[in-house]
Amino acid sequence: MIMDKKAKLDYFNNSVSKDTLMETLSIKYTDVGDDFLVAQMPVNSKVHQPMGLLHGGATVALAESVGSFASNLFIDHNTHEVRGIEISANHLKSKKDGVITATARPIHKGRTTHLWEIKITDEVGNLISLCKLTNIILLKK
Repeated sequence: MIMDKKAKLDYFNNSVSKDTLMETLSIKYTDVGDDFLVAQMPVNSKVHQPMGLLHGGATVALAESVGSFASNLFIDHNTHEVRGIEISANHLKSKKDGVITATARPIHKGRTTHLWEIKITDEVGNLISLCKLTNIILLKK
């Protein structure tokens, strides 16, 4: 079944994210295209570290969420599944409040691995973090 853009976003936000970390962190998928997926997360006390700044782990959770879902756009769910196997993050700027946006774009989409670059930006386009995620594409058992 081929889903249009709105159906994909509704599916990510409602069906797949319910009762998961994405729901806990208020991650919402906002845009999808042929070679990208975008999600947003509010920055508030739920995602702060003790000093009142955005926690790097919350940023990485956002990056892995958007990168993993992006790989899911390119597989046959009847026969394959996605698992993240490595993520790296460079945190470049701190943030206390507002919204951050994660945009995942492919660097490599092979048969068995996908490599994604995920840029995390603030409301005015400042780069907050730069992440890379490697996903393995597995045959379902």
